[in-house]
Amino acid sequence: MIDRATQAALFALYQTSIALGIVLMPLALAMRRFGVSLPVHRLVERFGGAYEETAAN
Repeated sequence: MIDRATQAALFALYQTSIALGIVLMPLALAMRRFGVSLPVHRLVERFGGAYEETAAN
């Protein structure tokens, strides 16, 4: 039961991080013009990897 709840929570976090990346895309593009990077991809990769790890078990 707890494994299922953990998997559901990680899936929700993963989906939220993807939505956050989409919402922040205009800001990231504007920041890139000034030479600053917005590392949202790290957040998405971390949650995606954690979700895939729990889904495999």
